[in-house]
Amino acid sequence: MACTGLAQAQEPATGNKPGGIVPRASPEQFELAFWNSIKDSNHAGDYEAYLKAYPKGRFAALAQARIARLRAPAQPPAAAQAPAQAPTPAPAQRPQTAQSPPAAQPPPAAKPKPPAAKPASPAIAAARARASGEIRDCQSCPVLVSLPAGTFTMGNNASDPSERPAHQVVIDAPFAIGKFEVTVQEWNACVTANGCARIAQADAGPTAPMRDVSWEDAQQYVKWIGLVSGKPYRLPTEAEWEFAARGGSAAPYWWGDRMAAGKANCKDCGQPWHAERPANVGSFGANGFGLHDTSGSVWEWVADCWHNNFKGAPNDGAAWEEAGCRQRVIRGGSWREGAAYMVASTRFKYDAGVRQSQNGFRVARGF
Repeated sequence: MACTGLAQAQEPATGNKPGGIVPRASPEQFELAFWNSIKDSNHAGDYEAYLKAYPKGRFAALAQARIARLRAPAQPPAAAQAPAQAPTPAPAQRPQTAQSPPAAQPPPAAKPKPPAAKPASPAIAAARARASGEIRDCQSCPVLVSLPAGTFTMGNNASDPSERPAHQVVIDAPFAIGKFEVTVQEWNACVTANGCARIAQADAGPTAPMRDVSWEDAQQYVKWIGLVSGKPYRLPTEAEWEFAARGGSAAPYWWGDRMAAGKANCKDCGQPWHAERPANVGSFGANGFGLHDTSGSVWEWVADCWHNNFKGAPNDGAAWEEAGCRQRVIRGGSWREGAAYMVASTRFKYDAGVRQSQNGFRVARGF
């Protein structure tokens, strides 16, 4: 696309989402949506993900140029010239940036380590989990919330065509789903056990949501955690995910009919918010089922193949699969999107092998 065309690749609009990440029916709209989601990124991996999906895309040359710029070695600043016959001034303090990290400081004196806490017995741990209404199957396992069977209306006839038609779905058996998205710490436990790929999260602490993972990466994690716990872990189906994300509400947002500040991690949702990374899991309140960050934070992979709408979708909560499926569904929006993407019905797709810095997941399992 010519440079003049870039002016048309605007930020996602509010209201019924006429232009951003939520898809339209044409391949061109999917590509534009992908580009809009990464065009302001400072991560080379985002542009590499675009090139993998669209090697001859309209923004391919620009993506390659940005990768080259982001991977170029930083140039050291020119030394300031001191005035003639004057003492050299003390170096000025510079603000910390991604290109100029602070100088290394000597480590503080070692402190004596406190005695390790004695781990609770399995019986005590199970009793605590029951008392809190939560499930934790093993030390490395994510905390789960048990949800009952139920009936709900999936989709949204007033929103994007991909979310139509709204239809009744019966979740006919209880299931458990992650209270939070899988965190960096939880992912790294799988890496240490050689069950998952090592994926750098240089700017993320242990309780940040794990991101830049593909659908295939997420499958490796649920396979590993299933072996560790002895439980049938998997990704939630798209129907289970929306049932859980709504938290028992039929409104567009899990908290009601209108956008409200402080409910989700997005660029229009209030603090805490940072353009470069999502907030730590649980930084915002839980929905009616006790789940955090189902709106915003990171897009979440689910089990289903992508379909352009819900015509012919199963109504029993099962995953909508088909042979040879490569396009998989992601749900919930991310911290980079605006308020219009926080509705519970928002959905999009990616290739199962693509890693993108806005994409993460939460786990589920049956009983």
